[in-house]
Amino acid sequence: MKMIISVSAVLLAVLLMPFNSHSQTPQKPSTFKVSGHAGEASLVQINGKSYVELETLARLTQGTLSFNANQTILTLAPRDAGAHVSAPHAKAGFSTAFVQASIEELSVIREWRIAIVNAVKNNNPLSEDWVSAHHRLADKNLALAFAAASTDDDRSASPLLTAEFNNMQKLSDLYIAMRKQDAAISPDNFDTSLEEQILSCARGFVSMTENHEFQDQANCH
Repeated sequence: MKMIISVSAVLLAVLLMPFNSHSQTPQKPSTFKVSGHAGEASLVQINGKSYVELETLARLTQGTLSFNANQTILTLAPRDAGAHVSAPHAKAGFSTAFVQASIEELSVIREWRIAIVNAVKNNNPLSEDWVSAHHRLADKNLALAFAAASTDDDRSASPLLTAEFNNMQKLSDLYIAMRKQDAAISPDNFDTSLEEQILSCARGFVSMTENHEFQDQANCH
């Protein structure tokens, strides 16, 4: 039995997904299981729709993924193929999908942070529309990183990404509030300690994933 999923359709649905400019940080995803199969995956909801990572779905069903042009084909194993397969042990380390999604999230936050810091230093104002667009993109990437988490280390590291997102939002809100009060912002009146915390958290997170083992990052909290 085969399930054929159009990659272009899936990507388009994600990219066009509406976001509220004041959207909240995504909730920790619930557990997704396939009846009759061992193991579980993280399930995340975005705007009322549930998502699970395709590679994880294939693993849970003992299926295989193949690719043909713009289509991804999921081939499910026969119903009795996994009858005698014991529940797998939780994988150690970080999954490739989670690391990739996390890097995407940190890249957006990096661009967001640099733009705000440069705006303060050079008195080059940023529009609220630009800031809101980066908030929505970071919000979406955070949800995708949660959905990609499939190992214990992935799930342990996910709150660090949430903390980084929240700190970046605080820095952004501070900038917008000061910009509304004054036409020009003095760098001396801007909280650079929060900016340094965001930068240190990102560096620690990347270093942790390169070591392939979860280690709590104090600068993220």
